[in-house]
Amino acid sequence: MKIAILSRNRKLYSTRRLAEAGVQRGHDVHIIDPLRCTIDIASQRPTIQFKKQELTGFEAVIPRIGASITYYGLAVVRQFEMMGVYSLNESVAIGRSRDKLRSLQLLARSGVGLPLTGFAHSVDDTDALIEMVGGAPLVVKLLEGTQGRGVVLAETYKAAESVIDAFRELDANFLVQEFIREAAGADIRCFVIGEKVVASMKRQAKEGEFRSNLHRGGSARLVKLTPEERSTAVRAAKTMGLNVAGVDILRSNHGPVVMEVNSSPGLEGIEAATNKDVAGQLVQFVEKNAKPYKTRTRGKG
Repeated sequence: MKIAILSRNRKLYSTRRLAEAGVQRGHDVHIIDPLRCTIDIASQRPTIQFKKQELTGFEAVIPRIGASITYYGLAVVRQFEMMGVYSLNESVAIGRSRDKLRSLQLLARSGVGLPLTGFAHSVDDTDALIEMVGGAPLVVKLLEGTQGRGVVLAETYKAAESVIDAFRELDANFLVQEFIREAAGADIRCFVIGEKVVASMKRQAKEGEFRSNLHRGGSARLVKLTPEERSTAVRAAKTMGLNVAGVDILRSNHGPVVMEVNSSPGLEGIEAATNKDVAGQLVQFVEKNAKPYKTRTRGKG
């Protein structure tokens, strides 16, 4: 099978592992920088050129689209879909997951457990917004933030007002969420492939930090999930329409709550913590499911 991995950096652990897993299973794997692709939007014969060479013969594409290049990256994925190439995660599903507000609204509509969350525009509604999530302490999140950036813990009512006012002065879009104190600075990353959690790890924030991201010095270890946590992770991925997802869950007093659904979850932390060949399982999923024009949306929407 001829497989394209869309990634800006072939040296990244996740990109490297996916390529290795594909080659080990006998596939012809090409790593393609989506920003070096030129798209020919023709009604009869849509094509993509990479470094002035037309891309032909591909049966599957594995998108590793970073948040900073979402717009152009999704255009490339859509073009592959229009050409009949199977995409591991479809462009529409990736777009849903990248819009934090939309993704939370979709999860809420599906009945997936979420922390109390508020969103407002007017400065006159700050008090109501804070009360909506149960008061301080609370978490303020920039909608455009990734890997823990743009996430602030406001421990008092006054601090919450100051942070919200500061974000409004910057004309930034942000959410306000309840602070899950009982999580004690830990979350659970569930790696979903198809309709199954294939690996999971507990990420613990370093001392003095409430964000558990590994990029911020957090640690990770193997964790056993409850049936409810497994079901929540699978439902969250399915709601987004993602075949592969990293679903981040907090253990709250009222059950598991989803913090985020990541459409390009990293492999390094999860493989190290669980000692599982997650990259190999991803390639196996592609082998079983890749068929011409199987993509549900074919780039629509």
